[in-house]
Amino acid sequence: MTENRASLGLRAAAGASLAFLIVPLLFIILYAFTTEENSYQFPPPGLTLKWFGVAWNRPDVWAALSLSVRVGLLSTLLAIILGTLAAAALSRSRFFGRESISLLLILPIALPGIITGMALRTAFHEGGIPYSYWTIVLGHATFCIVVVYNNAVARFRRLSPSLMEASMDLGADGFQTFRHVVLPSIGTALLAGGMLAFALSFDEVIVTTFTAGQQQTLPIWMFEQLIRPRQRPVTNVVAVIVILVTALPILGAYYLTREGENVAGSGK
Repeated sequence: MTENRASLGLRAAAGASLAFLIVPLLFIILYAFTTEENSYQFPPPGLTLKWFGVAWNRPDVWAALSLSVRVGLLSTLLAIILGTLAAAALSRSRFFGRESISLLLILPIALPGIITGMALRTAFHEGGIPYSYWTIVLGHATFCIVVVYNNAVARFRRLSPSLMEASMDLGADGFQTFRHVVLPSIGTALLAGGMLAFALSFDEVIVTTFTAGQQQTLPIWMFEQLIRPRQRPVTNVVAVIVILVTALPILGAYYLTREGENVAGSGK
């Protein structure tokens, strides 16, 4: 009886936690269909698909969406390359300062975004670098690298060194060993890290505010629409799009990594 009560209490707590997280998202989705343009009346006086068409025909929405996607893709590509190289070096080598370098690599995601944003803005200013698409990419890459690095280093540590040694003994060079032995073993971890990195980049606001100049990514566009509202339901429509674009990569990353223990050579 005591165990049943404890189980029921845990389930109730889990349900309350989920409700706390999900109910606000449901309100955002609901108000994307409201017929009321300038107020959030509950319950909505009516439901309509009108605002989806309005959002589709807004060029400022498309411009912001395009910029967010381009920034996210390039930031993710940089993160995959640099994060994988860093993970390979730190997981397979022992040298003085190794732990300090590892700490510095994960620091950008541990620090408050406003600190990272201020540091990047100061660096760009001192270096005479004008704010542009590239400054946004560099800003996002600082924390996207961390996500890929964490995934890759965990997989590298479970990858048996004997597999690479056997490949070398059979005549493969470093590139062939990486391509045919290492990459298939860490591929899902890199894909999952890349998905998470893209999701983080796509909905990032704070660092973008300090590095974008006059440009608007989709989250920045949404933030300005909330300050100076114009057709409020359109902002909710865009929010629904952001929820989908960020939730799907996160779910994909979860399903890719939940079987992460099945790595070649991990049991040796």
